[in-house]
Amino acid sequence: MKAVLLLEDGTVFEGRGFGAKGSRCGEVVFNTAMTGYQEILTDPSYYEQIVTMTYPLIGNYGTNPGDWESRKIFASGFVVKENCDYPSNWRDTASLSDYLKENGVVGIEGIDTRKLVRHIRNEGAMRGIISSSELSIRKLTAKLQEYPGLVGRDIVKDVAVDKPYTWNEGLLDIFSEEQPVCETKYKVVAIDCGIKRNILRLLVSHGCAVTVVPPQTTAEEILALKPDGVFLSNGPGDPAPVTYAAETVRGLLGQVPVFGICLGIQILGLALGGRTYKLKFGHHGANHPVKNLKTGKIEITSQNHGFCVDIDSLAHKDVELTHLNLNDNTCEGIRSRKLRAFAVQYHPEASPGPHDSRYLFAEFITLMSRSDFRL
Repeated sequence: MKAVLLLEDGTVFEGRGFGAKGSRCGEVVFNTAMTGYQEILTDPSYYEQIVTMTYPLIGNYGTNPGDWESRKIFASGFVVKENCDYPSNWRDTASLSDYLKENGVVGIEGIDTRKLVRHIRNEGAMRGIISSSELSIRKLTAKLQEYPGLVGRDIVKDVAVDKPYTWNEGLLDIFSEEQPVCETKYKVVAIDCGIKRNILRLLVSHGCAVTVVPPQTTAEEILALKPDGVFLSNGPGDPAPVTYAAETVRGLLGQVPVFGICLGIQILGLALGGRTYKLKFGHHGANHPVKNLKTGKIEITSQNHGFCVDIDSLAHKDVELTHLNLNDNTCEGIRSRKLRAFAVQYHPEASPGPHDSRYLFAEFITLMSRSDFRL
């Protein structure tokens, strides 16, 4: 099955299709993780993005129900150098190709992913269309021209829940299939802008009773639940149009401890009066070095974002930079001691990725447990 990937600048990559047959538009990005493709595909932050894996062989350990990070695949398409159709893993229940087919997602293999990644690094992330059904470049170009891209659009509402729910599953030991029991001590309200399940698992494993609410939930409605803390989740797209979430957070600041991840830091930054901007090609992967400015230590982190907080826009607002990206010196963490709020741009819950930054969940617990604690 032939397939093509067309970029908005006219660059064409031809390869073999796998997974579902069809065509989808999205922003073309690349991810530098060697493993974790199933968690990447089901991360809502990848909504309307066509993900290219830089590691050349993908699919060798198959897929399984335990590695879903949300209710479905949110990525618009999947690009790999070589897809493995014969996976070997004791947890495997379906090959990557079958998994994509079952979920209606188009994949393409056999293209020069190194050339594609270099092109994106040089020219920046751009709109693209992946297709295994329509191969006419003229028709695909016309369809791609109709796709508006991510800037200036609120796509959080497309991935978030519309009703509150409780989450009570902690971390699972995949070998024993047992879930350690942790005493519940804190009530946390998580604002869902596209939340990953491993964030919820870690909150529960740290002793939190978690209520997940839609992003349109007001500060008054959240405070009526009498939480010990509020969590701001990850999510897709441009944070600037998600004004309702920023307004909610603005009403929560100073009332209750706040902890944010990924889109959560951007929403917090906007609530504090700052600005956000689009990165050239974003940060996507499980090996990004970040410096903790408080300890001086370097953390290897999992990341997935295309926008960033402009730290200069938060000057003189009782906000300090806590973490710095060592690849491009962009903002990776902020805090306000006075308001008892902090957030990071990367993913301390990993899944996939290293566990260097899980201490941040413990800091959130300490912030909720001690009224005199100021980060």
